[in-house]
Amino acid sequence: MSVQNPPTNFPGPIDPSVLYEQEQHISSAIWEGQDRGTLRCHEHTSKIDGWKLTKKQIDLVGKAGFGYFRLIGQVSLNNPLISALVERWRRETNTFHLPSGEITITLDEVVRILGLQVDGEAVVRDNSVVGSNTEICENLLGKAPNSDAKEIKGGMVKLGWLKENFSECPEDASNEEVERRTRAFLMYLVGSTIFATTSGNLVPLLYLPLFKDFDKAGNYAWGAAALAFLYRQLGKASMKSQGTISGSLTLLQCWSYFHLNIGRPELKQALSHRFPLALHWKGRLNTQTKSDVVMYRQKLDSLDSSDKQIDWTPYNDLDSSSIPENFRGDLTLGRSRTILLCMDKAEWHLPDRCLRQFGLRQSIPKDVQRRETKNNEVDNELDTSKRMDSELQEWSNRWQNIVDVVEDGDGTDESEYTTWYSNISRKLVHRRAFAPSQFQESVSEMMKIQEIAYAASTEDLNMKNKLALEKIKALVDRYLANRVEGFKVLEKRKRSSESSQNDDEPLN
Repeated sequence: MSVQNPPTNFPGPIDPSVLYEQEQHISSAIWEGQDRGTLRCHEHTSKIDGWKLTKKQIDLVGKAGFGYFRLIGQVSLNNPLISALVERWRRETNTFHLPSGEITITLDEVVRILGLQVDGEAVVRDNSVVGSNTEICENLLGKAPNSDAKEIKGGMVKLGWLKENFSECPEDASNEEVERRTRAFLMYLVGSTIFATTSGNLVPLLYLPLFKDFDKAGNYAWGAAALAFLYRQLGKASMKSQGTISGSLTLLQCWSYFHLNIGRPELKQALSHRFPLALHWKGRLNTQTKSDVVMYRQKLDSLDSSDKQIDWTPYNDLDSSSIPENFRGDLTLGRSRTILLCMDKAEWHLPDRCLRQFGLRQSIPKDVQRRETKNNEVDNELDTSKRMDSELQEWSNRWQNIVDVVEDGDGTDESEYTTWYSNISRKLVHRRAFAPSQFQESVSEMMKIQEIAYAASTEDLNMKNKLALEKIKALVDRYLANRVEGFKVLEKRKRSSESSQNDDEPLN
């Protein structure tokens, strides 16, 4: 690959081999003046504290793997900050592309921030539980939602129905009733947080069979599933056609607070030994004045790792003794180059692209394999355990795929990486000024390219070059489709202005 020095005002990428979806990405729309504004952020944590759990229920929640996670409760979201972060997320690499390099949410950070285990069985459909949704609910919850009352929709049950029917467990309840109400709480918990959807207050019933046996539920890698789900939602929300985002936005926001000095609230007290770390940001804090998405976008564009705006290793000064012993072994998986699974969602976890987060020098990472697009709806009826054999095998090899590291100071030179990154990344999102004259010039030049492309003879071209020419035509046509009318308006205004000036000039 030939190395080029990008112009200072060119947003990138120069080499589109890595960020091959740039045309569909929200940053392209923003650069052209089509700003969608702040995303609608779906995380339904406001009523979690309304559940009254007995000691027996709390013990079962702990067995299922959510003992620490349930303590977090509600975290006030900064929607403009989340929206600006999404604009820098790239689903081609599952990383945020900052001006100085890539950074991402890794598995070890899920452990630290959410208190969920990331090692264990993949969270995929349990085909041992059979029956209709109604039958499964009656078997595991003791009652079923009423479809006529719109309590269930397309394999998803309303969170409100769960809370209304199961949020208070009598102290003298039978063991069976305690288990049923605890399953309902766990469904509410995951449905309002780590697996929150953009469909509103609904949770897919696919998760319910996973809570049939609480001991078995505790063997699942819930944290890895939460990260897979969030990766997928970030990827969807980063497309220009989207206006909402869901998943564990608490994880995303708290992760940002630790790594980026942007929009970070003032803590009421210094970071202590609390686990999980999200507890430090629980509820409403002493926040700085919230900015709008444009201001956060500008701050992200100007981030410089040399001025302490980015903290690549924010946990180094924290006492790791606060992390329970049964979680500490999971931290190594933060360096596992593997595939994360959540039902039918499979997402690459690529720590080799973010070695600075482990105190290491960054080298040019491996290429990311392009995978075929699959049906990604969480409530589809396909047998994902058969359909995703290769992804399941990749996850089973997670401990064999720990990224080898060389300690900082070994002489590794990052200059090669820096040059490479400047060519493959989208370094700017905010366009400081886009005057009508600039718009007119860009459309005019593109129309010239269009004219040349259509006038070019294909008689002496081989098939490869003919296809390349057709692709250029299609790209130019698509670019001009939504802009040529605006160009004509500007031309008309220009002629009108020139005519007006000529009328005012004195005759010689």
